[in-house]
Amino acid sequence: MNPDLPLRDIHLPEPVSWWPPAPGWWLLLVLIIAAGLWLFRIYRGRQRKRTFVKTIEQQLQATHAAFLQHQDSQQLAQDLSILIRRVALSVAPRDQVAGQIGEQWLQQLDALAEKQLFNTETGRQLVTAPYQPAARTDAEGLLNICREWLQLISKKRVAHADI
Repeated sequence: MNPDLPLRDIHLPEPVSWWPPAPGWWLLLVLIIAAGLWLFRIYRGRQRKRTFVKTIEQQLQATHAAFLQHQDSQQLAQDLSILIRRVALSVAPRDQVAGQIGEQWLQQLDALAEKQLFNTETGRQLVTAPYQPAARTDAEGLLNICREWLQLISKKRVAHADI
């Protein structure tokens, strides 16, 4: 090698910049945001369901406490009927539930719970007892049927928690 040649020193390239990121990092960012939104949606759904179940339990307890205070089985049947209808409207399409009365209503309730609860003598009191003041009502049996129905329904997917 000839030391008299006018050669310049080796120049290294500029260091790689962190901006703009490579396409793989953009894809990873999009996936992280999508996963975060998905997890948030799951969290909100579980939170909504917990609130729904807690509200149902509180209203059922309040109805039972009111019955223990006034011992009016007709009023108990009315209160349970209102609570059951409000819950049914929250978990099923409005057109399936809102207009149902009598035997169709009881069949719809059994279909929602996927168990035959109201197609019994005690269960039928839900539609007859509110309109018959002198009727003998099995209040504890009706409460137990409604409590079981509400527990079964609370395990189902909740459309909205407006009860």
